[in-house]
Order: sequence, then structure tokens, then C-alpha cells
Amino acid sequence: MLESAVPSPGLAERRSRWPLSPWFRLGLLVALLAGAAATVLAFRPERLLAGGWPPQLSGGTALVLFAAAYGLCTAAFVPRPILNLAAGALFGAPFGTAAAVVGTVLGSGIAFGLGRLLGQDALRPLLRGRWLTAADRQLSRHGFRSMMAIRLFPGVPFAAANYCAAVSRMGWTPFLLATGLGSAPNTAAYVIAGSHASTPTSPAFLAAMAFIGLTGLAAVVVAWRKRGRTLPSSRP
Repeated sequence: MLESAVPSPGLAERRSRWPLSPWFRLGLLVALLAGAAATVLAFRPERLLAGGWPPQLSGGTALVLFAAAYGLCTAAFVPRPILNLAAGALFGAPFGTAAAVVGTVLGSGIAFGLGRLLGQDALRPLLRGRWLTAADRQLSRHGFRSMMAIRLFPGVPFAAANYCAAVSRMGWTPFLLATGLGSAPNTAAYVIAGSHASTPTSPAFLAAMAFIGLTGLAAVVVAWRKRGRTLPSSRP
């Protein structure tokens, strides 16, 4: 009796699992990020946020919707300083800061989740080289304090930090907690500047801009000192 020709179990299993392969998921992540960037370029949502909020929305509803829009825009690569200034102009310093920080954590969580789900398995085997492995080890072992330092001192692109953390073995809790706490000071400074943008000579506006400048300078100094420590010595 002739046996019917059927695919082997191993081949059938591989065919059923191919859409979930690491490289397929990485390709899906790249496609999603490209689509988000194209959407931002086409619709420029920052114009809506900076130009005004729909008059029919006010109070707590407006704050919740703004925080949600902030998170989605952040995940789609809209620059956070623009959104922070808009938060201050629309809601004032206290409420604008709260909405911006919540939106920051939300957007970071979206990016971290996408990177962890779609990119980690494919990218972790590619972490070779002294600097890459050192950065991965630092983020994986000391996630909270590493992310706190990244968020406190501007310089590392916000989206890049999210996806680098996702590829590492950092946990969700230290990532989100450090993002919220570390981003709050700089976010508040931008929001205060936005709330006093109509009076650029006011003490509040000048103090906020001075704080932004000092944190930027501190980031340059820290990066330069770290560079000096990590560069290989030229001595024989």
C-alpha cells in the first residue's frame, strides 16, 4: 500500500511559524516606524497642538486627550520639545507638565513595547563590539539608574533610548519609572517656557531657558568625560 505524500511535521511547523520569526517581526517594526514617520511628515500634527486645541474640548477631557495624543505623537517621532511648549501654551505650567509627563511615559511605553515584541529577538544576536556590549550590559544590569541618567541629561535621542532599552534586558518597571522621574525636570522647564512664551523677558521664561541650557551643557560635559574613559589608550 502506497503511503500518501504529506509534508514532514518539521517542515509544516516551520511553515506555520514563519510569520512569527524574529526577522519577520523586525521587518514589521521597521515598516511600522516608517509608516509613523511618513504620517508625521504628511499631517504634521505638531501644528494642531501648537496652533490651538478644539474649543469644544476643555477641562479634564482635554488633558486626557492631549496626553494620549502626546504619547502617540512621541512614538511617531514628533519632537518632544514642540509638544512640551504646546502643553504649556494650552494648559499652563501645572496641568501642562502633568499631561506632558503622562504622555512621555505613554509614548515611551508604546515604543518600548514595540521594540521588545518585534525587535529584541532579531537584534540581540547582533550586539557585538566593545561599546555595544558594554551599553547593553549597563542597561540590562543597572536599568533604573542608567535610564534616569539618560532622561535627566538631554543628548541621547528620545526614540533611540526607548528602542535601545527595549533591545536590552531592562524590565518594564524600572524603564517606565525612570522615564517618568527623569524626564519630569526638563519637561517642566519646556512647559513653563511655553506657558510664558508671550513674555520672553519674564523671570519664569528666562529661568526655564537657563535650566534647559544648563542641563544641555551638563550632558556635553558628562559625554566628554565618558568618552575620555572609554577610548582605548594609544600607549604601547
